[in-house]
Amino acid sequence: MPHELDKILISSTKSDFEKRLLKFRSNIARAAKSTGFASKENKQVLDILRDVTKRGDRAVAEYTEKFDGVKLTPEEFLVDKSQMEKAYLEIDKNILASLRQAIDNIKNYQTEIFIGNFEHPGIKYTPIRRVGICVPGASAPLPSTVIMTAVPAQVAGVEEIVVVSPPSHNGSIHPAILAVCHELAIDEVYRIGGVQAVGALAIGTETIKKVDKIVGPGNKWTQAAKKNVSGDYVGIDSIAGPSEVLIIANEDANPAWVAADMLSQAEHGPDSSAVVITDSRQLAKETLAELKKQLKETKRAEEAKQSLIKLSAIIVVGDIAEAVEIADEFASEHLEIQCGDKSREIAGKIKNAGAIFIGSYTPVAVGDYWAGPSHTLPTGMRAKFANAITSNDFLKSTSIIEYDNEQLAQCADDIIRLAEVEGLDAHARSVRIRHEI
Repeated sequence: MPHELDKILISSTKSDFEKRLLKFRSNIARAAKSTGFASKENKQVLDILRDVTKRGDRAVAEYTEKFDGVKLTPEEFLVDKSQMEKAYLEIDKNILASLRQAIDNIKNYQTEIFIGNFEHPGIKYTPIRRVGICVPGASAPLPSTVIMTAVPAQVAGVEEIVVVSPPSHNGSIHPAILAVCHELAIDEVYRIGGVQAVGALAIGTETIKKVDKIVGPGNKWTQAAKKNVSGDYVGIDSIAGPSEVLIIANEDANPAWVAADMLSQAEHGPDSSAVVITDSRQLAKETLAELKKQLKETKRAEEAKQSLIKLSAIIVVGDIAEAVEIADEFASEHLEIQCGDKSREIAGKIKNAGAIFIGSYTPVAVGDYWAGPSHTLPTGMRAKFANAITSNDFLKSTSIIEYDNEQLAQCADDIIRLAEVEGLDAHARSVRIRHEI
């Protein structure tokens, strides 16, 4: 009897391969633009943002009750410091130790790649003053997101860090998130999420002071809100969500491991994506069988199943070169390469990916929690032009230009000539007047 997951297998040996691959590509692209400018969903996002602009705290409170089912007064948005301290004191000590080591790993990596200490007379780097961090909490609490966004900001020297997260845990924020905020000495934490939280951060309300940049992952609504406020009100990192993984695998890969890695992204929810591209028909069949088996053992089985059916695929191609070509077009958030001793070589050929995980012993979870690079990555094919968030994303550069009399005299004729070519007489005069006697 056919299984509902059988249809995610797309094989180049079938006559309808090109048609099915094209359709899948279209589905992925459509999902990435599901809240595009002309969409019905984006109009809803804009309506909420306009309302927050107009009515401030009152609008934020109403949308929090409507979407999160929690009734709060504006005075209750801010989480009391005593609540964060309580969460910190009650967290399991082994978990706290793991969190601290993860913080150290991320801090060390972000410090090593930091360019803010680079000295050159022609440029000045300054930390962004105030940053807002969106921490998802609806489908699962993500304390790791606090680490992966706040630590790079702290390394850069950001003075004010604000965290927003939906009140999904007994009308407040999950204790694990609060404990990490306390560990990182972040005391401005608001129990609001979604579009209304992005609006409050970007525009400011009576109780929430606007920020200069908003970062962090989230569902399509949160990311659409970030996109709409970007440029006019604040800066953003990238469009970071929903989650996705693409795995290039050959006959050397372990199908059980490949299936487990697909499910690790699919469990985020129905808008997530998990794709395998392989040149091995045998691996494809065994991976599909493992998916069916492991799905039954997954706590978030229904969410994962919807993701697998809606936006996931196991694609069999003629060779790995074709797999690399397709992977570059998909420009996935997470790209795993499980091709045995050829993994590093294949990784060198990839141009578009948010993060590359090389070898069978490097699942996405290593990057999500531990290795050092941030897990806040561009999604929806945006890795073609965007990158993982780093400590350098919390800097802004200012050009420094200083000429003395002699230096200006040496290039004055050239500057005047160029200005006059453009018909900008006042530009030319501003140079000429300095050397008239």
